[in-house]
Amino acid sequence: LPGHARLHPAQDPRRAQGALELMWLLQRSLSEICGLPHVSLQPSAGSHGELAGLLLTRAYHADRGEERTKVLTPDTAHGTNPATVTMAGYEVVKVETNERGGVDLDSLRSVADEQVACLMLTNPNTLGLFDENIAEIAEIVHGVGGTLYYDGANLNAIMGHTRPGDMGFDIVHVNLHKSFSQPHGGGGPGAGPIAVSDRIEPFLPRPQVVRREESNGDRATFGAPQLYDLEHDRPKSIGRLRGFQGNFGVFVRSYAYMLSLGGDGLQEASETAVLNANYLLARLGEGRAGKYAPIAFDRRPMHEFVLSGKRGKVELGVKTLDLAKRLLDYGFHPPTVYFPLLVDEALMVEPTETETRETLDAFAEAVDEIFAEAEKDPSIAQQAPYTTPVRRLDEVGAARNPVIRQPRG
Repeated sequence: LPGHARLHPAQDPRRAQGALELMWLLQRSLSEICGLPHVSLQPSAGSHGELAGLLLTRAYHADRGEERTKVLTPDTAHGTNPATVTMAGYEVVKVETNERGGVDLDSLRSVADEQVACLMLTNPNTLGLFDENIAEIAEIVHGVGGTLYYDGANLNAIMGHTRPGDMGFDIVHVNLHKSFSQPHGGGGPGAGPIAVSDRIEPFLPRPQVVRREESNGDRATFGAPQLYDLEHDRPKSIGRLRGFQGNFGVFVRSYAYMLSLGGDGLQEASETAVLNANYLLARLGEGRAGKYAPIAFDRRPMHEFVLSGKRGKVELGVKTLDLAKRLLDYGFHPPTVYFPLLVDEALMVEPTETETRETLDAFAEAVDEIFAEAEKDPSIAQQAPYTTPVRRLDEVGAARNPVIRQPRG
């Protein structure tokens, strides 16, 4: 991209009009997707966006002369949610899940008071289930003066069908590295832009990428008018979240992804992700997984679903971890295990929109073969994997005594 090459983030905005224009257009696109009018691109990851959201919440309440102390998180929340709450200086208050896999409204009402600053929510949640009571949830939280925060980890499930802002959310973070074709894992790069409502906008990080309605008389490179700028004059801002404006290469790729797919394409990607998840769930249910690892909540999921391997553990002696390790021998990267925590022997499966039907069928057949094998000899799964360079590592020891650099020699 010659037009963006060799730019420096400290460069005079008049000499970086192309980059600023791309960032402004990306902000507008995310605003439309999220249903909220204002966007900041500064956060560098989802958890960074979470922290930004809670700092914005704190600034909003402080501006109103309120000192609120609590943030509500469902018991299905991502682990980063309560960690971020603590980092932001709030008390974590858990909200229980109902029999349908959504927020229990009685539990929410019992903890919703004027000390609540915010409710952090993912919708669909980490069970892959859309919360049917989202309008009432928003009403309860807003009724006590709190803000509603949307963890955008599962935005891919609803793009083009509904928007967090239309559900009543005040703050949204978007994982560009998940929902918009960016590398996920392996160290990055990442990006976690935040979209906010009008009442939160004054507190957005500075500087903010803005577009002037008319040129202020300054001339940009090649004598063209300067239309795009970095706005520093934001007296209520929470300040900078990082040295510059985020990982610019991520912005380029995400915006190109949006342009290449268009609105219809983004909607199709969402639909395909949901279709793939439901197809795979049905295929698994036809085999032994339906007996030994059924779905945790008997509802039609969206882009992902969570199985409970409790029956396989009890009847076969094969734990979810054993199943995951044995899948490595079939050439599959195993799904997330033991999360969310409220599901016994949890196995979270998220095929995404990119997997083919052939791959989904092969995965379902592999799981069925593993359980069939375990019915005859569970020790095979219990001692797997067999084909990897290393077998079972001391994961507890690695977590408690990490070696994070290679010793010399």
